[in-house]
Amino acid sequence: MNGFGLAWRSVIRKPIKSVLLFVTVFTISLLLLSGMSSGKATIKMQDHTRQAVGAGLLLEENEADRHRRIEELSRQLGHKEGSYGGYHQEKITVNGVENWRTWTDNSFETLLIEDIEAIAATKGIADYNITTVTTAARPVDFIRIEDEDVDQYSDLGGVSLIGNKDMSMDSNFLSGNAFITEGRMIQEGEKDVCVISSELADKNQLEIGSRIRFGKCRDKEGSMTYEAEVVGIYQVKQPIAPYMFGDTYRSENIIFTDLDFPEKVDGKAGDPLYEKAYFKIADVNDYENVKKSVMGADIAWERYDLIDNNGNMNTLSTNFNEMEKYSRALVWVISGAGLIILFLIFQFWMKSRNREIGIMLSMGTLKIRILAQIMTEALMIAAAAVLISFLAAPGVSGLTADYLVEQQIQSAEERDLLDEGKVAFSYEKSGQDVLGVEAEITSGMLMQDAGGIALLITISVCVSGIVILKRNPKDILQNL
Repeated sequence: MNGFGLAWRSVIRKPIKSVLLFVTVFTISLLLLSGMSSGKATIKMQDHTRQAVGAGLLLEENEADRHRRIEELSRQLGHKEGSYGGYHQEKITVNGVENWRTWTDNSFETLLIEDIEAIAATKGIADYNITTVTTAARPVDFIRIEDEDVDQYSDLGGVSLIGNKDMSMDSNFLSGNAFITEGRMIQEGEKDVCVISSELADKNQLEIGSRIRFGKCRDKEGSMTYEAEVVGIYQVKQPIAPYMFGDTYRSENIIFTDLDFPEKVDGKAGDPLYEKAYFKIADVNDYENVKKSVMGADIAWERYDLIDNNGNMNTLSTNFNEMEKYSRALVWVISGAGLIILFLIFQFWMKSRNREIGIMLSMGTLKIRILAQIMTEALMIAAAAVLISFLAAPGVSGLTADYLVEQQIQSAEERDLLDEGKVAFSYEKSGQDVLGVEAEITSGMLMQDAGGIALLITISVCVSGIVILKRNPKDILQNL
């Protein structure tokens, strides 16, 4: 009888040991698949304060991926001064103590224009807008709005510039919170134009056609200034949430400009910093199909969050705080624990088969053949367990991903609770609810799981077999 036949007879002859191995391998395989899929799950969230209004999609930078890229570039530079990929670090001495100063530039922080254009080219996208980050600027020939009861020493003493490719699709105007009272919005392609608040216009007796000048906010003595023509005056129903603390960023001091104007004033012409992009969908009835097509665009999605018209946000779990790290740790823990458990199981197998092994060795059977038979038995049982685990994996993976996300949210809430009272916010923080988690099992994960199980069993059988097979038949039979 060949080795496969002997292995099959041994499997059915000792059902208790076979079932024990089957259950163990099934559990390990299921947990490995759950861990791998959780690290690449899609998390559907709702952001109550960053909603893209209307039939459109909003693209923003993913904060967790930003931190990941900073850590990666910092490791590449090591403990030396230098710059790489828009990340910079230098050694400074403060009070005789050496420290590191790190910062990033616009090329690192901005939404990539090629990614924006790739999404805009998707079939079903009618138009799109790009919005710059809020940029502080120094008012040159006009006075900003200030709170007289607040100490302005730590404030920059400036106003805020927000540039748009198409101002009509700015989120403040799309939502209906901001509206034009005089003049018009800035048209796409215009240069050196602006729209100011009614409060700023009244304080400085500005009107349509007036020209105002701006300088670099952190360069009070700088002579370089830029002029913009006032083409519109706006009002708001509710104050626009400030970008940062201080009167520089208060609602009345926000000035909307053409897309290129803020970078010029900030001394970074040709080096833009785009904060978000809005994509208008042509046919509302085809919204979901267009959204799926957009998600299929060939861009670095891990850099971004995509928010739909209900504030629902699709983000990869690799971007969701430390989800990927937890998932990777889970896989390693399961692998380590699985190896130990399998080793103990095969130790039990070997000891319970001492008589059989001793007789086979005394009959002249090669040790490698005995080990191969045991390996065949183990792999036969493991193959059945792994195949069945493939069927159960999607459901269990979803539960695992849900649990890890809940732990992330709970940890964030605990951190916020510890910080409560330590940090003051001048506006309500963004509230996000997790609507669901989708953990997909891919063919690559199935192959990795099957290969990993095979490797664990091979190692366990070989290590366990060495203990028994290194002895001669006489010693084995005498100890029975």
